[in-house]
Amino acid sequence: MHYSDLIQLYFERSNALQWYWTLYVVVVGGLLAFSSLRVRRDPITGVLVTVLFCFFAYKNLGAIGDVIGQRESALQAIHKFPVVMDGPDARTDAQVRTALEPTLITTPVEGVRKFHLASDALTIAALWAMELRRMRNARSELAK
Repeated sequence: MHYSDLIQLYFERSNALQWYWTLYVVVVGGLLAFSSLRVRRDPITGVLVTVLFCFFAYKNLGAIGDVIGQRESALQAIHKFPVVMDGPDARTDAQVRTALEPTLITTPVEGVRKFHLASDALTIAALWAMELRRMRNARSELAK
């Protein structure tokens, strides 16, 4: 494996990580839009949507954690890759490494986990706030 292959692997894993976050945001947005557009109260649908979202969030968080681990492994391999000391590309390789490697960072998985779980909790709270609002509105309509 070449140094350039490791760099490419690192950025492929970065793109995968971004894709999982994009998927998460799209699902949360769709879920909240679906919930906000519902008119009739239906606690059973609320429970089912909550359980399904929890399943999705659990698997999404696991995939994000896996990709972060892969990025960390690629970064360790990049740092351990031997420096070319001779040959026509030695100077260019050293310049590229000096410029590029300090910008390659990893995200601590624990911080990502806390952020994901906080977002999950807020999403579920928003879903149930909308459901409770529909229940209150239904009761007030019956009282009229």
